Amino acid sequence: MNLSSGWDFYWNKHTLNSETKTQTNSYRVKIDSVSDGGQYRCRAGRGKPVYYTQYSDALWVNVTVSAKAVVTVRPDERVFRGETITLRCDIKWGGDTEWTYRWETQGTNNQNNSISTQELNISSVEDFHSGKYTCTGLMGTQRSQRSDAVTLTVSAEAQAAVRVSPQPWLTEGDSVTLICEVTGSSTGWTFSWFRDDDHLSDSSRGAGGSYTLSPAALQHTGVYTCRAERGRPAYYTKNSNTQPLWITGVSPSVSLVVRPSRSQHFSSDSLSLSCEDQRNSTGWTVRRYTDRNTEDCSELSGSRCRLVSLSTSDAGVYWCQSESGEKRHPLNITVHDGDVILESSVDPVIEGDTLTLHCLHRSTNSPILRADFYKDGSLVQNQTTGEMNITTVSKSHEGFYYCKTERGQSLHSWISVRVSAASSSLLVTGVVVGLSVCLLFFLSLLLMWRYKKNKDQQRNINQTSVPNQSAQSQPENSPLQSDSDHIYDDVTEVNTRDKDDPEPLADVTYSEVTVKKKMDRGNTKAESNNVTYSEVGKRGKKCKSKDINPAGPSDLTYAQINIQDKKKTKGKGKSSESGDTLYSELNTDRDAGVGDSTHVLAFWKKGHKKIKTSP
Repeated sequence: MNLSSGWDFYWNKHTLNSETKTQTNSYRVKIDSVSDGGQYRCRAGRGKPVYYTQYSDALWVNVTVSAKAVVTVRPDERVFRGETITLRCDIKWGGDTEWTYRWETQGTNNQNNSISTQELNISSVEDFHSGKYTCTGLMGTQRSQRSDAVTLTVSAEAQAAVRVSPQPWLTEGDSVTLICEVTGSSTGWTFSWFRDDDHLSDSSRGAGGSYTLSPAALQHTGVYTCRAERGRPAYYTKNSNTQPLWITGVSPSVSLVVRPSRSQHFSSDSLSLSCEDQRNSTGWTVRRYTDRNTEDCSELSGSRCRLVSLSTSDAGVYWCQSESGEKRHPLNITVHDGDVILESSVDPVIEGDTLTLHCLHRSTNSPILRADFYKDGSLVQNQTTGEMNITTVSKSHEGFYYCKTERGQSLHSWISVRVSAASSSLLVTGVVVGLSVCLLFFLSLLLMWRYKKNKDQQRNINQTSVPNQSAQSQPENSPLQSDSDHIYDDVTEVNTRDKDDPEPLADVTYSEVTVKKKMDRGNTKAESNNVTYSEVGKRGKKCKSKDINPAGPSDLTYAQINIQDKKKTKGKGKSSESGDTLYSELNTDRDAGVGDSTHVLAFWKKGHKKIKTSP
């Protein structure tokens, strides 16, 4: 456009909703990727409110990608002497064409220019292999961009290191995690764990460089180390530093008794240790683990050890060990060259008891008049008596304690808190009682369900089959339908009622009858599945007679009905039809027997009309 003063310029890309404003009519675009290409246009504006020109014609900027080499290295850019490494060159955006490769190194005495080798393998790296590695792809006259440099650093032999979380002093049942790391490297390592130089094959606990003991048990006491490996063929680090774990039992059968009974001691003082078994002291030896090694406590064999003049090299963990190698009651003993130590119990404190700490001075071996007490680095109490009391100890009081005075500072001591046996018994009792109550409740529900189920089954057995009742009244005597061994009878009895009678007009009686066929006299084989029992409930009309108890129950009629095949009778030329013909006879006599004809035994209530019988 014709330039004149007062114009601002606005730049727009088709993929963006916003505009970029400039004071001049030029705009600089840095092309970093394919996405920087596209359709650009501009317009000008001036004044307030702004007057805009129309947009310019669009200008297309096309960005194409040139092939670029990329270097990857296995197992890591930082490697250790003796490891096997592989450098690989890949061509990005190079398509499916076949490339040849050119390697270049800088900063070392080794210049390795190799053609047609996509992977560069070094079987056992040394210090002189350190440097920057780049590669370029070649295909005829076409050449890719050079890769970014990969800096290979070759260090001395790898060293593993182990640390513990939260702390190495445990009470049986606690949890602890050991972490193994390779100094300066974290890629591609797998780990092996050892306790007292014995390999631990439990790989699930050592996965990912962590070895977790949850819950910790007495047999887990020992000195742990780890080792890492990676690559094929495998490259191994040096074994890590040693990390002891000490697990104290809730009620150890063997106790390590320390005199004087404290965990911190002044140098040049004497110390006595002994293994005391509740049954006997034979077969146990006092052993210790120091920075030097694991050894017997002293030249004196057996369950006693006496150190006449302590030195800092005597600091370590002491325990009782059986002839079979069992470790019991480990205790941490520290020796201080300074003038101040912390006096605390060598054994774990029972939860709920009182914990008492003293700050002692070397010359007097008695509490200092003024001392500050710290837990895990934080001030918890400053005293004028050199003593700190915690009246009711809980698990939250576990930690590292030390004291500080104007004469110096003590070493750190770990105070362990153990759950009391009474609390454990109470917890177990509560769990047992709770489970017992739940079990009794479940059994009660089960018995109630079984009782209801049996009751429902009994009710179903006693109930009669009830067919659908017709809306219309049926004849009083309906025929029995017998197309099998079961006969179903639907009887509706229509009664008249008095004016004051509130009962319904019709009483419906349902009956299920099963046929019992008559046996021939010569046939001794009984048919057991043709026995019929019928229960008929009859509701009688209320009467105003004084002889009848108006509060009495409805009449119940029980009948046993037999169906027999009618034989041809030798008569006067007269015979009845053969087949299943129902004969019924009502017997009013309670002692009437059941003969060839059908007998119906009926009961009625006093005051009712007597039922007439017919042949």
